[in-house]
Amino acid sequence: MKNYERDTLCIHAGYTPKNGQPRVLPIVQSTTYTYESSQEMGDLFDLQAEGFFYTRLGNPTIDAVEKKIAALEGGVGAMCTSSGQAASLMSVLNICTAGQHMVCSSAIYGGTFNLFYKTLKEMGIEVTFVPPTSTLEELRAAMRENTRCVFAETLSNPSLVVTDLETFAQAAHGQGVPLIVDNTFPTPINCRPIEFGADIVVHSTTKYLDGHAVQVGGVIVDSGKFNWDNGKFPALTQPDESYHGVVYTQQFGPAAYIAKARCHLMRDLGAQAAPMNAFLLNLGLETLALRMERHCENAQKVAGYLENDPRISWVNYPGLPSSPYHALAQKYLPRGSSGVVAFGMKGGREAARKFMDSLEMASVVTHVADLRTCVLHPASTTHRQLSEQQLQEAGVPADLIRLSVGIENPGDILADLKQAIDKAAQ
Repeated sequence: MKNYERDTLCIHAGYTPKNGQPRVLPIVQSTTYTYESSQEMGDLFDLQAEGFFYTRLGNPTIDAVEKKIAALEGGVGAMCTSSGQAASLMSVLNICTAGQHMVCSSAIYGGTFNLFYKTLKEMGIEVTFVPPTSTLEELRAAMRENTRCVFAETLSNPSLVVTDLETFAQAAHGQGVPLIVDNTFPTPINCRPIEFGADIVVHSTTKYLDGHAVQVGGVIVDSGKFNWDNGKFPALTQPDESYHGVVYTQQFGPAAYIAKARCHLMRDLGAQAAPMNAFLLNLGLETLALRMERHCENAQKVAGYLENDPRISWVNYPGLPSSPYHALAQKYLPRGSSGVVAFGMKGGREAARKFMDSLEMASVVTHVADLRTCVLHPASTTHRQLSEQQLQEAGVPADLIRLSVGIENPGDILADLKQAIDKAAQ
């Protein structure tokens, strides 16, 4: 693929039809693939040849979407998964095992927090949560000899903290471990974390990458830039007996991490994406750049409107000069942050409930980041499992309303918000 800009990559990366082939990426709805000899099949199982033999490990439709997302993020390879949760889990399990440790920003999606706080702990992996605003010295203090990765979100869900990626990357690399970044909210249109030192990028493709709320999925992107041969990651640098002694760093070079994720974890855990979902995801990706521009434009207008309404107690949107993360947003998110605005209403939870119940066009849904405006109260839904202290550490006050601004006409969005605020204030 030529050195195209990101909006062009959204359309053309990953699939180039040849003479007489379908113009649109086709759905290969098959679980298996035929070969003319057992030797060819054996070479595939021994990782000595490239090709498709079982859709759990690879499929032409999914492969094209993986290549497109890798190109958008500037990575050497990607692996689609059945959900964003699966992507986050496997991104860590690929390099972190029982008895080891990871450092994680406390400002992350509630489901990811619970995944790390409970499930990883039960698997023997300990997690230290640190404030997303941690200094380099504070991050270094959280590291241990057995630390194997650092995890953060570019733009946290729902607190909208902009992570200082370069500081987190410096801390991780100083410990000889990779930085994993969840880039779901900004998407690669607004930020490419690899350019700021991230080594692995994950997404819930269910959100903006899809944009239409029609498929659940996730993806892991490998930057290809981390040096795994530093003695801390023997699973990548020593023979894997389950694959006849293959050494991933020798066999796959810069793509060792993503190759192991597929050959080992996807093989054993089976959290694969479906071809139909990949097809739907690709349709969303084709308009990603256009949608993100409109999402950000609308969200900026909404945030400014809310900030000037005396019935609103506070507003957090990185695009506002009043945001404590505005300077970081200017550095890492110059194209815009996302369509998500966080705010609180005077009157607390009861006012928030009346506001959401009074909306006419916007919907109250668990989902976020698609083309329709929607709203949620995280403290009683997505972050319900967190204690009051954990909510505070995650930057999710009890009155926080998460408004996902869609791509409708901005005047219609503002009119709906105004009438709902009017009713809530009565």
